[in-house]
Amino acid sequence: MNLPVQVVVLWSDALLFALTAACASFAWWTRRQAVLRAAWVRVGKDPVAMAAATVLAVFVLVGALDSLHYRARLPAQPGQPVHYAVEVNSVLDALLAPLRLNTEKTYSAPLATRLFAMETLPGSNERAFPRLVYGGAHLDAALDGHDGDVVRRTLTGLGGGLLLWLPVFLWLRKKIGAGDTVKNKANNAIAATLLGIFLLTGVALSLGSGYHVLGTDKVGQDVLYLSLKSIRTGLLIGTLTTLVTLPIAIVLGLMAGYFGGWIDDVIQYLYTTLNSIPGVLLIAAAVLMMQVVIDTHPDWFATAAERADARLLALCLILGMTSWTGLARLLRGETLKLRELEFVQAAHAFGVGPLLILRRHILPNLMHIVLIALVMDFSGLVLAEAVLSYVGVGVDPTTISFGGMINAARMELAREPMVWWSLAAAFCFMFILVLAANLFADAVREAFDPRAS
Repeated sequence: MNLPVQVVVLWSDALLFALTAACASFAWWTRRQAVLRAAWVRVGKDPVAMAAATVLAVFVLVGALDSLHYRARLPAQPGQPVHYAVEVNSVLDALLAPLRLNTEKTYSAPLATRLFAMETLPGSNERAFPRLVYGGAHLDAALDGHDGDVVRRTLTGLGGGLLLWLPVFLWLRKKIGAGDTVKNKANNAIAATLLGIFLLTGVALSLGSGYHVLGTDKVGQDVLYLSLKSIRTGLLIGTLTTLVTLPIAIVLGLMAGYFGGWIDDVIQYLYTTLNSIPGVLLIAAAVLMMQVVIDTHPDWFATAAERADARLLALCLILGMTSWTGLARLLRGETLKLRELEFVQAAHAFGVGPLLILRRHILPNLMHIVLIALVMDFSGLVLAEAVLSYVGVGVDPTTISFGGMINAARMELAREPMVWWSLAAAFCFMFILVLAANLFADAVREAFDPRAS
């Protein structure tokens, strides 16, 4: 059976969906734990947390669509074997095909109809701003109706977004009765957030069918498309790094705090040494060594997407190996206190082994710290990717990321007139993602930290 596409599962895709399944399993397990369930209920009643969670859910949806990869089937003559394209695309690429394929020659401003730079017109010595190939192509040569067309499309998008939002709003109003005021506030926050998202999406879809909403970059790619593609990279850096960080931090932190002695000395020496090395220099050195390995073994990768994915996973591994020290120190300090409590001493007196004590008595009482650190470190890791890509030691150049967009736009800030929209778009998307993560982390900290209650 010759399928129209060949499904491609990158390592980062598999790990991302495995992490999603683990989160779903954790949520199911949490429902059976009264204490954890009560804490999450408090989070669910916080309007700010629910608004932030709604924004994060939209980002996760975009990242999930961008993690479903495939290779399109190439046209073939009857009787010939089927071949598939070398280029690996995602479902998000297919949904955003007009933005991805409708490229211009170079820079153009948001909603513009002409290039940003003057050029010599073909067949003459006159210099002018050439018309865009796709942006505003439906307008006449005089461009008289540009402003009216933008307003009309904006109003159409707002109306469409409002119509799509109304059923969701009515369902939320029907879900919770008027008796629970706290839940109504949380639902109202969700509805208000969704209203903003639907309105912005409607306007972007309406304007995007005729213009480049956020302009184009140096090679003519749509900046809105690049911004949406960067979400997956930020999410992967923020989540997959925790797969490396958590096991190391939990194991070493608990061992140092519970066993003490020379084990504590060795672990303290290890994370003190790591902290004494400048983080950017350590990560840069590790990334450059990993890049040498990847470059010297091109036969390991069938496509350029696999090669870029390998560098992304290597960056996650390196970030995880260098960012576990803070959580390990916290867990060590808490374990030092817990091991002296009566219930731990009683278990030890009854002959319970140290591993069982750590698993059944120590670790459950530290999970609130692990969860708080996990959520709060997410935003820091997203920003770390931007900084590393900015200095040239981040993800592969073919991988679209916020840091790559900022790095590509920094040189254009000095030109006159300034090309500002690529930097502004990357900053706004990254700011919204980090802000939502921080607001949600604050709610989780207040719900799970006993000292905050």
